[in-house]
Formats: sequence, C-alpha cells, structure tokens
Amino acid sequence: MLAVSRDLKVADFIRDEVARIIQLEMRDPRVGNFVSVNDVRVSRDLSYADIYVSSLQAEGDAERAELIDVLNKASGYFRSTLAKRHKMRTTPKPRFHYDELIESAPRLEKLIDTAMRSQAANDVGDNDHGAS
Repeated sequence: MLAVSRDLKVADFIRDEVARIIQLEMRDPRVGNFVSVNDVRVSRDLSYADIYVSSLQAEGDAERAELIDVLNKASGYFRSTLAKRHKMRTTPKPRFHYDELIESAPRLEKLIDTAMRSQAANDVGDNDHGAS
C-alpha cells in the first residue's frame, strides 16, 4: 500500500478549506459565487501553497487578473483561517493563480478533433492515389 505524502495531504486539506472559505465566508463581490479551487500544490517544506482557481464569472483577462489580485491580497486572511483549522506547526502561505487549463480544454479538444479529421482526409486521399 502506498503511503500518501504529507504535502499531498496538506494540499487536499487546503483545497477543501479554501473552497469552503471562498464559498461561505468571503464577502468581496469581486470574487463572486462561482470560483472553483482546481488544484493545490504545496512546497516540500510546506512554506507555500500554490492554489489554482477558475471562475465562470471572470470572462476576460482583466477580470481574471482582478480575481487573482483580490485573492492574493486576502492571503493573510486565508492563512490565519487555515491555521485555526489544523494542528500543523506552520501554515503554508497561499499564492493564488488562475487555472487556464480548465478553459483551454475545449479549445484543445477542438484542435485535436480538427487535426484527426485532417489526418483522416489525408489518409483517404493517399489511398486514392495509390490505387492508380
């Protein structure tokens, strides 16, 4: 049986708690109700937690940047709230990042589909020329 590393356990805890804090405790209207915490990566020494979020309400780059700015400015609040909810010696300092991967997935799927169709059309064309 594999032992789950401490940094993964801490990352899971932070992901769940930050999502809960954003949904239930944050009052800033710039954050909105539709923020998802997609991933958390904790440094080996547990000094930092890189938190990747996305939002259905943040439509442009400016809105995404503002969301990340608001969350990073509230990192002290997140850190102190997290510290009250666990028994670790130190609490990682949160650093928020916008997760572009979630939004780019449909675009990537479309590109792959287009490439596959193009390849299939080329394969059919190659077979027609080989039959002569």
